[in-house]
Amino acid sequence: MLGSTRGHPLVTDAVLAAVVFALSLPPFTGVSGRDPAVALLLVLAMTVPLVWRRSWPFAVLLVITAPAIVQLVTNAQVTDFLSFVIIFYTIAAYSRPALVLAAVVLLELGIVFGIGQIKTPGTRVSPPVHEVVVWALASGLLGIAGLLGYYVRTNRQAQATARGEQAEQAERERQQQVQLAASAERARIAREMHDIVAHNIAVMIALADGAVYTAKNDGDQAVELMGQVSATGRTALTEMRRLLGVLRQPAESKQGPQPTLADLGKMLGTFRAAGLPVELTVAGEPFSLPPSAQLAVYRMITEALTNTLKHAAGSAAAVGLEYRDGEIELEVSDDGAGLARSPGRAGVSGGHGITGMRERAAVFGGEVSAGPRPGGGWRVRTVLRVEKESA
Repeated sequence: MLGSTRGHPLVTDAVLAAVVFALSLPPFTGVSGRDPAVALLLVLAMTVPLVWRRSWPFAVLLVITAPAIVQLVTNAQVTDFLSFVIIFYTIAAYSRPALVLAAVVLLELGIVFGIGQIKTPGTRVSPPVHEVVVWALASGLLGIAGLLGYYVRTNRQAQATARGEQAEQAERERQQQVQLAASAERARIAREMHDIVAHNIAVMIALADGAVYTAKNDGDQAVELMGQVSATGRTALTEMRRLLGVLRQPAESKQGPQPTLADLGKMLGTFRAAGLPVELTVAGEPFSLPPSAQLAVYRMITEALTNTLKHAAGSAAAVGLEYRDGEIELEVSDDGAGLARSPGRAGVSGGHGITGMRERAAVFGGEVSAGPRPGGGWRVRTVLRVEKESA
């Protein structure tokens, strides 16, 4: 019953008014007077308005005060003092302080007026004692109701404040998540931009140097090399436009697919054309990798070969992929021919290079090791833990 009426305060207050009305009838109280029908109507007039006590509490107090005065004048009694206790509790719980004070004044005047109307049948009780007892009982009941209403008001306000603070905290956390997501996206875009720009520019520089070197002796080859420079530049521009498209509205950008291992041959071809011999070795039983893992492997190979092209001109490189159960091992190495080794090489081109590779590997539970290779040269190695992509 409580659960069904909690969300319907008007129904709850109607039930309350009915209970108060029942308690106002015999044998609890006497509906007396010259005309019992009129006395019954007065009881109804003092209980039915309680149905709207939460909507207009002070107005309900004024409404039930009128029949109470009639009861006092005609019968020297009030059969529904409980109605006043309930409505004062409601005023204390829901009305502003000025109305609470006005209700206190009105009720106290009503108590004093009621005491003056009471007549004890038979032997008259000493008036001072009788008046003090009645006033103390009536005021005490109203005081308890007022304190209870004040407690409910403060508790409700505290809950509202707590809900507001929780909502603000949730909004702050949401904003923080948005900012973190935006920062992560910016970092991802910076990493992708670094990989694209560094790779393509390194290839273009190598091709352009080759074109300059062969221009005097073999014009046709120089023209072919410059054509490859142009093609590489267009490819870089296309990839940059695709990548930066994530910053635009979806309707404004038509993004192409991300590189996969199927594009590995084409990418290695650009390095070979730039003068870096690259050998690809695949071991194990290849299985389909998730697109994110394919992109990570593709970008790490690109970064490692770009480093070789920039820092180890004239060397040869080898790319090894080994498929194992639930993981794939990647190793990119070079022989270091023609390179004057320096400590600066240990940074793996600095900037976003090694950082980007480590971040990509960490997504798949891997770590990147990069350093000198026994016997000379450089090696980058990592193992990514991946699941086979279901067909």
